[in-house]
Amino acid sequence: MPSRPYGSICSLSKACEIVEPRWSLLILNQMWSGYTRFSDLRRAVGNVSPGVLSKRLTEMERMGLIERIVDRARGTVDYVRTQMAIDLEPAMDALSIWAQRNIEAEVALADTNLSLLMGYIGKHLVTDALPQRRVVMRFNFSDEPGPHKTWFFLIEPGAPCDVCVSLPDIDIDLYLELTKISLHAACSGRSTVPREIEAGRMFVTGDALLMRSMTQWLPRSYYATVDGIRMLPAAE
Repeated sequence: MPSRPYGSICSLSKACEIVEPRWSLLILNQMWSGYTRFSDLRRAVGNVSPGVLSKRLTEMERMGLIERIVDRARGTVDYVRTQMAIDLEPAMDALSIWAQRNIEAEVALADTNLSLLMGYIGKHLVTDALPQRRVVMRFNFSDEPGPHKTWFFLIEPGAPCDVCVSLPDIDIDLYLELTKISLHAACSGRSTVPREIEAGRMFVTGDALLMRSMTQWLPRSYYATVDGIRMLPAAE
């Protein structure tokens, strides 16, 4: 928390002292999404270091935003939001809507974390829109500077989507050559699959049914339908 208070009589100043430190709102957002364990929170939040996450959780517990629940029988620790944090949901919701309407798409998508993006898509894939058989998808990202440019989805009926960066020699049903910004834009409502294909940032080939139904099985953010959203330009 800030070493010195703002010194303002406005109630907003105290609110900022509690929620303003970097990562605090993002940690609460992931708890809102159902993550309660340290390792899960670290993966979901992104580039936060273990030391900073531990410090923030301790501070947030001290301020009354979260509760630390220890299960000694199982040797587990869970972090859950208190009512104080739950009461922040309308404000966090308003901030997300504000960002969709006011932050340019290029700026909002510039720092897309590919690992987090693929994990999100794999978790929220609309499997009911997929054929009831094994489906394998290959994604290759031309704008990923890291070592893992190629990712795979392995979906078996009745099982969670397996997201991986390597796969045994197995038939691929759908090939996608694209940019991570393009995929993020399509999921976040900053663009659509047809617009990205037309702009040349996304190329899809393979199983005709999977291609045709992509707009149905590809998950979209809760905020993808915000009125007045700032869209990614349709062409480079």
